Amino acid sequence: MDEKTKTSRKIKAGLEQAIRDSGLEDGMTISFHHAFRAGDKVINMVMDTIASMGFKNLTLAPSSLTGIHSPIVEHIRNGVVTKLYTSGIRGELGEAISRGLLNEPVHIHSHGGRVHLIQSGELKIDVTFIGVPCCDEFGNANGINGQSRCGSLGYAKVDAQHAKHVVMLTESLVAYPNHPASITQDYVDAVVEVSEVGDPAKIGGGETRLTSNPRELLIAKRAADVIIHSPYFKQGFNLQTGSGGASLAVTRFLENEMVKQDISAEFALGGITSTMVAMHEKGLIKHLLDVQCFDAGAADSLARNPNHIEISANEYANPSSKGAVVDRLDIVILSALEIDTQFNVNVITGSDGVIRGASGGHCDTAAGANLAIVVAPLVRGRIPTVVNRVLNTVTPGESVDVLVTDHGIAVNPARNDVRQQLVSKGIEVVEIETLYQRAMTLTGKPEPIEFDDTIVGYVRYRDGSVIDVIKRVKQ
Repeated sequence: MDEKTKTSRKIKAGLEQAIRDSGLEDGMTISFHHAFRAGDKVINMVMDTIASMGFKNLTLAPSSLTGIHSPIVEHIRNGVVTKLYTSGIRGELGEAISRGLLNEPVHIHSHGGRVHLIQSGELKIDVTFIGVPCCDEFGNANGINGQSRCGSLGYAKVDAQHAKHVVMLTESLVAYPNHPASITQDYVDAVVEVSEVGDPAKIGGGETRLTSNPRELLIAKRAADVIIHSPYFKQGFNLQTGSGGASLAVTRFLENEMVKQDISAEFALGGITSTMVAMHEKGLIKHLLDVQCFDAGAADSLARNPNHIEISANEYANPSSKGAVVDRLDIVILSALEIDTQFNVNVITGSDGVIRGASGGHCDTAAGANLAIVVAPLVRGRIPTVVNRVLNTVTPGESVDVLVTDHGIAVNPARNDVRQQLVSKGIEVVEIETLYQRAMTLTGKPEPIEFDDTIVGYVRYRDGSVIDVIKRVKQ
């Protein structure tokens, strides 16, 4: 092997050659990451190529799926994909799976739970396809340089470390060594140059938008008041805000109080936003621990701020790791599609029983944080958010401490310490049953959804156990 061949041996002429050389066979498991969220262009590109090559009976194991991945419906119908593991499904694909498209139920896991399933051996990844904006010919890659910067590759890191064969798809082949490298050459088998891996403009939309909705801002302000008057708002506290307009807006309201009291947070965790970056650069948040960037401002910050630190999903939330950052959280603010009178939370199925959400890091962070706050409107349209019993439990009520709505704040009876603290500071607290009754007054009691006995999904808790099943809605 001459010197040129030796150094460029990983470069493939095209995607089809990379797939052929990977050793992919019918019945194997393939994986992808979701750093580009709704802007992802890798999954559909790779799946179309795999389908055209005639592969069948594959297990698809992406870290998450969005509405842009509706072409997977046809790949399931044609037998290319017969099994699915993911943290979230939206759009046409979620609707089709809810109607029984897959012969085998989809496995819905949390972000931390996914790593646990991989490390336990249940989810064995044969080939992973990782889309990155830049990579060198030996496979060193990051998400902070190149045209389509996506920022942190926290989910892809895990796949690169555990897959039997790693294929990097890149928009830009850069000079060796590409540094810093989020994924290093010693994990990479093949490199393919493609025209596009994703549209970074579509990372920060939908569930990660910054809200201007007055009701969401009211809820965010109330949640900030709960945090400020809790025992955990003190010098060196730690926090994470989940997806959803109200939860992301909470940091805006915390900023003024942090300046007023002259306190700073030790770190902010999770999907990092431009709002958190601004607070970091003002000295209000000392470190940003970033498993995924929620917008372009966060991706740019990761490139320039030394205390903006990229972490893997294993470091972030895996309950069986030697140290998950979620276990150091003081406060997490989370959204909900439904929450019931026992504080169980549903973020996976809509009020019609259709899969249209994501487990994400919801149960991981709620279990780890000292104070888990769920923010949600009491009703959406004519649909109650506070219900007697959620359609599906993703996060059990024992992990949820406070519910903040536009009609009042409820505290889990198991956290009487938090309730007493809030009341002593003048925060009005109501029973969750009172919120439920108020929701029923506004919407009327909805007709129960009828399901048949067909299970279309397993909801996996972070330890791998099946915490609930999703049944097919009667047609």
